[in-house]
Amino acid sequence: MLPKKITLNLFSIILLIALMLSACAPAATPAVNSGDVPETGDTIVIGVYEPMTGSQAAGGQQTMQGVNLAYEQKGTVLGRPIKMVLVDNRSDKAESATAMTRLIEYEKAVAIVGSYGSSNSMAGGEVSEAAGIPVMGCSPTNPLVTEGKQFYFRACFIDPFQGRVMAKYAFEKDIKKIAIIKNISQDYSVGLAAFFRTSWKELTGSEDGIVADVNYQDGDQDFTAQLGAIKDAEAIYAPGYFGDAALLMKQAREMGFKGLFMGSDAWEAPELISIGGSAAEGAVFSSHYSAEAATTAASKPFVDAFTAKYNETPSAMAALGYDAYMLVVDAIERANSADPKAIRDAMAATKDYQGVTGSITINETGDAVKDAVVLEVKDGMFKYLSTVKP
Repeated sequence: MLPKKITLNLFSIILLIALMLSACAPAATPAVNSGDVPETGDTIVIGVYEPMTGSQAAGGQQTMQGVNLAYEQKGTVLGRPIKMVLVDNRSDKAESATAMTRLIEYEKAVAIVGSYGSSNSMAGGEVSEAAGIPVMGCSPTNPLVTEGKQFYFRACFIDPFQGRVMAKYAFEKDIKKIAIIKNISQDYSVGLAAFFRTSWKELTGSEDGIVADVNYQDGDQDFTAQLGAIKDAEAIYAPGYFGDAALLMKQAREMGFKGLFMGSDAWEAPELISIGGSAAEGAVFSSHYSAEAATTAASKPFVDAFTAKYNETPSAMAALGYDAYMLVVDAIERANSADPKAIRDAMAATKDYQGVTGSITINETGDAVKDAVVLEVKDGMFKYLSTVKP
């Protein structure tokens, strides 16, 4: 028998090794709503990587509302159970690549849904492309997400169209002087600002109406320097994420700006209103969907089911999450196979799919051709203004 002191030392060493091994293991993120699905040889795994934490968490959480509802309604395909696995990409590019790697190598996903945030999708897309695993993006609108990719698709329109939507809105409102305030840390914001500027020049014949074009970075919370440079602008176009926009609007009003705030689809989160407060009232932005403007037969049943489940009106992010998941399942059904290459080919051939966000056709670059809507913050809510066709 070993002496008691030696036994305790051995136990301590074994415990230390176990802790070290657990720390090196990939962080487990539980599957959402799929805990009752046993892992079997017949199971088809669909991965999801969305920001559940970090600066973009509100958008990821809204997206998952739609994905979860879709999974509840469509939990089997080809007569086989679907296991849905969510990995949090933490609103970070490096974490997005890690999340994608986990879904492919550890979870053995045959197709993946995600992600909110174009930079997240661009990082994850490099991994999925190398592995040959198809991805259906929900709301990543930067053109670079699918550029040069054979396995990345998306359920949303892209930024050249979205930038033009808001430039046209300002032009038709007879706004003469616009300031652009963009986040140079985010590909999404930089791209949209450039597409807005190009469209403005096409509509007006010059860039003279752009009286300022200033930058900020991730983590900035004081926008007084940027706002001090906007001169006599009648409107501010700020295509960043909802948290930045809310703070910017509050500070602009405090500094005496009385003009119009214009933005993009990443503004559609409750935090824009809860943080921005009265300063957000009257702001307008482009988005993908409004429950007030149903365009397909699928929209009303979705709104009814969503409202019954969550007791709230679905956001555009939730609707896109629902469509993205259903597009993956539809591709598996049309391929009649769980082989990633066959699923990829079926995704590429998607035509006139009647989603809740509209009729979806995937073009030769992997992007959805579809309408946009313009929303306004009115009485503390997002209200539908108009629909704009490509």
